[in-house]
Amino acid sequence: MSTHWQRRTANRPTAVAVAASVLLPAATVASALLTRGLMPVAPALWPGVALAVAACAALLQRREHPLPVLAVTLVCVMAQGVLGYLLTPGMMLPLLAAQYAVSVRAARRTSWNAAAAATAGMIAAGLSLGSSHDSVVLVVVNPAAWVLLSAALGAYVRVRREYAVARAEHAAREREEEARHRVVQERMRIARELHDVVAHHLTLADAQAGAAAHLSRTDPEKAFEIVARLPESTAAALRELKATVGLLRHDSDPGDELAPAPGLEQVPDLVAACAAAGLEVTVTTDGRPHPLTPVLDLTAYRILQEALTNVSKHAATRTAHVRLAYTRRCLTLTVTNDTPPGRPAARRRSTGGGFGLLGMRERATAAGGTFHAGHRPQGGFEVACTLPLTGGDDPALPGTDESPAP
Repeated sequence: MSTHWQRRTANRPTAVAVAASVLLPAATVASALLTRGLMPVAPALWPGVALAVAACAALLQRREHPLPVLAVTLVCVMAQGVLGYLLTPGMMLPLLAAQYAVSVRAARRTSWNAAAAATAGMIAAGLSLGSSHDSVVLVVVNPAAWVLLSAALGAYVRVRREYAVARAEHAAREREEEARHRVVQERMRIARELHDVVAHHLTLADAQAGAAAHLSRTDPEKAFEIVARLPESTAAALRELKATVGLLRHDSDPGDELAPAPGLEQVPDLVAACAAAGLEVTVTTDGRPHPLTPVLDLTAYRILQEALTNVSKHAATRTAHVRLAYTRRCLTLTVTNDTPPGRPAARRRSTGGGFGLLGMRERATAAGGTFHAGHRPQGGFEVACTLPLTGGDDPALPGTDESPAP
């Protein structure tokens, strides 16, 4: 049946049921009359018609009681065979419909056991005609083959339906898993944003407050200047925190316009904020700067921001060097700090579960780049990442085990 007719019959179940309840008895009775007319010795008319009508009437309960209906139709068709009717497919229509219903609705083992019983009944009924017909194919093989064919068709339809249900369940599970995966990714992205905002700005504010407290007795004017610039750091933290938390709002929630995501254009402001906290940052650019996509621009800025935050929190010196190297295919970002003269290089130590380096590595990997962080042989610490600009293969920095900033 074509898809068009399948759709039409599915949309009109009542009309299909009425048509079947009318056409099936008519076809069965017509087959009984035709068979009776072709028989050498005409069997009794009314018993054959009554049995055909009874078998068709039993089909009305095939959905609720498929096995009893199959038994009733089998008895009726066998009785017609005993009466002398040739069991043609038209005569067997009620039995074939009942066998199909059993194969579709009953368990696999039950349906095939029922098909075997119906086939045996057809063989027994055909053998009862022995002297009336010489052809074993007509009286035995043909009825048994039609029963088995109906059972096979019903089993095929049942398997198709089970497969469709399994596919629908699998698709639903995949949609749920994909939705869950998206939620986890979004939560991780927002967590990285919050970490970067809080860690950077509050670290600078803490450094400014500490410097002001230290200079309050020896250089009050310098301390007052640092305190005067402290609200700038806290205000910047509040702005970025508001923009990040705004991602959690529902689309229909009213809200103020959110500031655009930061990028490498804000590096001078970042350097100035670090200088206010007592950290001198020098920036070197190699190559011709390329315009970056918003995602890549934000990734590079956040990695640079977190690297400078780590220098401010952990480094023994108050200087840092930033290098932005542009090539045709990639951007390499390097942040280094040196060990003070006369002081041995700091040994690696655990951060106690910090997320700074982990967040930078996740950002670089999500953008298709590489990330490297570790102590330098000549002293100090280095954070470097390579971000692809065109998706081409470029020599990348080798990844190493994550190490804490000094």
